[in-house]
Parts: sequence; C-alpha cells; structure tokens
Amino acid sequence: MQTLLSLSHSPSTPHFPNFTPRPKFLPQFHSFNTFSLPPSSPLQLTAIKSSPFFISSPKLASFRLLAASISDARSDEPAKASGLVKTLQLGAMLALWYLLNIYFNIYNKQVLKVYPFPATVTAFQFGFVSLVINLIWTFNLHPRPSITGSQFATLLPLALAHTLGNVLTNISLCKVAVSFTHTIKAMEPFFTVLLSALFLGQMPTFWVFSSLIPIVGGVALASMTEVSFNWIGFITAMAANVTNQSRNVLSKKMMTSEEESLDIINLYGVLTMISFMFLVPYALLMEGVKFSPSYLQYAVCVQIF
Repeated sequence: MQTLLSLSHSPSTPHFPNFTPRPKFLPQFHSFNTFSLPPSSPLQLTAIKSSPFFISSPKLASFRLLAASISDARSDEPAKASGLVKTLQLGAMLALWYLLNIYFNIYNKQVLKVYPFPATVTAFQFGFVSLVINLIWTFNLHPRPSITGSQFATLLPLALAHTLGNVLTNISLCKVAVSFTHTIKAMEPFFTVLLSALFLGQMPTFWVFSSLIPIVGGVALASMTEVSFNWIGFITAMAANVTNQSRNVLSKKMMTSEEESLDIINLYGVLTMISFMFLVPYALLMEGVKFSPSYLQYAVCVQIF
C-alpha cells in the first residue's frame, strides 16, 4: 500500500491541482477487498482507512446481511422439526399410557372378581415385571445398574411403600368399582403437595393450592353419591394414595447424589424386584396356595352362581 501511494505521488508522475490518479488495476483491488478478506480483517480495516481506492458497497453489505439471515433461518429449521417430532412422540406415549392403563384396570378388576386374593395377584404382577426387566438387562436393551450397599439400604423403604401402594390399590378394586377407586386416586396431587411440604419443605403457591380445591371437592361429591361405596375400598384407596406419593417424595429426598440416583427404568425395575421378594412370603402366609386349577374352577363357579 505504501508503494502504491508513493507511486501515485512520485516525481515522475505529472501533477495536476484537482486530479487524483486512478490506477488501471483498481477493480482488482476492489475484488480482492470484497471477497478475499473477511469484513473484520485488520488488513482490510487498515486498507480502508488509509487508501481512497477501497470503496465500501452498501448493496454488497445488504447482500451479506441477507445471506447470513437466510443461513440462520435454515439452521433453525432442523431444531424446530426435531422439537415437533419430540412433542408428537410425547403425545403418542401419553395416549398409549392411558389406553394401557384403562385396559389394565378393567382386566385387573375382572381377575380380582374371580380370584379375590389381592396380595397373590399383586405378587404375580411384580413377578412378571421382574422377569421383563431381567430380560431387558440380559439382551442389553437398557444398561444394568450396579447397586451398592448404601443404595440398597436407601431403596428398601421405597420398595416397602411401592409394595403397599400396589396391594392397597388391588384391595380397593376388590371392594368397589374401578371408576370409584380411580376417582379416589385422583387425590394423588393433593398428597404430593402435602408430603412435599412435610418432607422437602416445598410450600405450594397460591395457584397450586387453589387448583387442589376442585379436586378435593369432586372426590368428596363422588364419594357421597357412589352406589358401590364401601369403607374398606375408600380407606384402602386413600392409603394407596399416601404410600404411592410417599414413595415418589422419599425417592427425591433420599436419592439426591448422582452416585446413588438411578434412571426411571432401573429404579422401577429394582423396586419391583425387591417388592416381589417382600410380598411372596406375605401372600403365601396370609392367602395360602390358592391358585391351583381346582380352586380356580371352584371360584369361577361361585362367581357365576
């Protein structure tokens, strides 16, 4: 650049008062400035300040701005598409969960009507889940957890609450209609807020507290007008709410460190296997061996006649 300026003012060049010489290779400098150097390059900034031959183009600047905005918009499109896919997946999983839950409760009620032994039925359910989770671990569909002694001690009270919650729910299903049991279980958010305040110190906001009022009122109204109302079914459903939400709150309180925490699949699987070991001796002791073919045939006959 200094050489160029010295050439433009050298003694061999004719001097005119109002004339600035323009070299023939000016377009080459303009092209070099525009496309070879980045806009924030120190060399380009120095050249623009020190030389009148480098001229900025407003059209070129607007073209750069438009190109940058187009590239940003295109980069946002995959993120929006992935967010939509995740939302659809979540909606499909929730719908499938509701359908399976409805089928499970209706079929569970039919089984308990024919075979009214809730502890044994719950033990069979725990045993089947234990088999499935072990198959998942065996075929490496999900990583198998490594349970330490401290983790096992932490999981024992959670497994006890898990066991009681499922047994009490099945007892309630034996005594009252499926719809009434799950109307009572709609009180779970109330017990979640209550137990979170007691054990975690998380006080509800005014809006959360206000949203619980219609839930409590609806359950009370349904209980007063329920044709199949039974105190055993009502109390066991309420107790199932307390135990299930105690499990959720205590799992959050006890498993705070990353070393002791388990993901949701492993946590549910390990709790179910421990609950199965808890419940089998109790079911055999309290209800006995009453799943032979002859007894099942007798139970069906009693149910029909």
